[in-house]
Amino acid sequence: MPEISQHEKEKEEGRVASEISAAHSALNSDTETAQDAHLVRKIDLRLLPILTLLYLLSFLDRSLPPFAQDLNLSAPAYNTSLALYFVAYVIFEVPSNIVLKRFDPRLWLPTLTLVWGIVTVCQGLVANQAGLFGIRFLLGATEAGLFPGVIYLFSVYYLRRERRARVAIFFGGAALAGAFGGILAFAIGKMEGIGGRRGWQWIFILEGLLTILISLSAYFIVPSWSYKAKFLTEPEKERLLYRLDSDTDPAHKERFQWAHVKQAFTDHLVWSYALLFHGYAFALYSLSLFMPTIITELGFQSWQAQLLTVPPNTLAALSISLTVWLSIRYDRRAVFIIIAAAVAIIGSFPPRYIVLLTASKPGAQYVGVHLAAAGIYTGNALLLSWPGENVAGQTKRAVAVAMQITFGDIGAIAGVLIYRPNLAGHEYRKPHIIAIGYLLFSIMVASHLRFWLARENRRRDALLSSKTTTSPESIHDRQRLGDHHILYRYVY
Repeated sequence: MPEISQHEKEKEEGRVASEISAAHSALNSDTETAQDAHLVRKIDLRLLPILTLLYLLSFLDRSLPPFAQDLNLSAPAYNTSLALYFVAYVIFEVPSNIVLKRFDPRLWLPTLTLVWGIVTVCQGLVANQAGLFGIRFLLGATEAGLFPGVIYLFSVYYLRRERRARVAIFFGGAALAGAFGGILAFAIGKMEGIGGRRGWQWIFILEGLLTILISLSAYFIVPSWSYKAKFLTEPEKERLLYRLDSDTDPAHKERFQWAHVKQAFTDHLVWSYALLFHGYAFALYSLSLFMPTIITELGFQSWQAQLLTVPPNTLAALSISLTVWLSIRYDRRAVFIIIAAAVAIIGSFPPRYIVLLTASKPGAQYVGVHLAAAGIYTGNALLLSWPGENVAGQTKRAVAVAMQITFGDIGAIAGVLIYRPNLAGHEYRKPHIIAIGYLLFSIMVASHLRFWLARENRRRDALLSSKTTTSPESIHDRQRLGDHHILYRYVY
């Protein structure tokens, strides 16, 4: 075999380097044609309204109105019923996404919604503590697959840079649920005595029936995987798959392998995303589930407390919109997550982290509730889309997203158990202090991720400019290497 001259060798290295550089530029290009803009709008209209509505319903259905006296529940038993929901949620999230990966979202997500709607109706029929415990566990099991499933579904329809805003809109359904939930609970509670049932029973029954009705329509709206999406024309589908393929993550069906599951469980970044949500989830679910109770502790009547949950949740939805827009504009994630946690700490958690801990008047403490809601919901909206953008490989990403929610919701279990009556003294002072600790922990994790991801991007830039790393494999092994590929750049 003839020996390659030094000149030819350098020429070949230059060609490969140019090829890699061009690929790198293509993968990170922000250019978009009018055709692409139309395609994305069409996908938005098909996915966002129905999926956000399903998530809003899940947040409504998981709430528990005050009914402890009717079921002869002790105060600790009430908190246990809340915790059992999240225990099931934690157990079934990863298995649910594995099933989704091997199944079809068009059938799986509406079926989950249908089943939890039936379970919600059953919540309105429980007559004792054992029945409540069992039905809450079933509700957690059936709702577990929705959030991680939708986040994964977004990843096979949107480019990495497009997912952040869509996840924020989707998660905004939680804030809207808090706003509308207070109004609905107040209004439906007026049905007290109709049909021989209490007002809280009608809340569950009517919300469950609404969920069942919407789930049936969801079978005709929720799409399948992008490579076989029937709501797109063939040219649109080809363009979508081309865009996704150019975004470092092939859109065509990836064969399920347990090795990809192992990759997620052994990636320290995946665990960091999970730890980040763990800290935030403590605050999120304590806030969303106990806000009426804590507002009542400020001296307001119970009916007033239901209505007073509306303004903080509305502010949270507006805060999500503004902060996510800024995050996209400046292409930064960690710094806004850190700022959101700081706002929550300064303002309050349920009703007072620092403001809540230091303010003495109900009005000032209620202002603290607004700051807490804005910070908590905004931080969660940003962090929950992070692994969807930074984990490549379809199966690995599906597991990573579910792992984040699973481990995060262990924080939710801690939250609902810590905000219990025997710690309610001094307006939940001790639980609020613990919540501050959880948020400080989240700030530490976000800071670590920002440092590590930025450093890794710089390291890959340096390697890419080195001749020793130029190899045709750097382009063709994208699917095998995923986010470990030299061309892959993390969002931080």
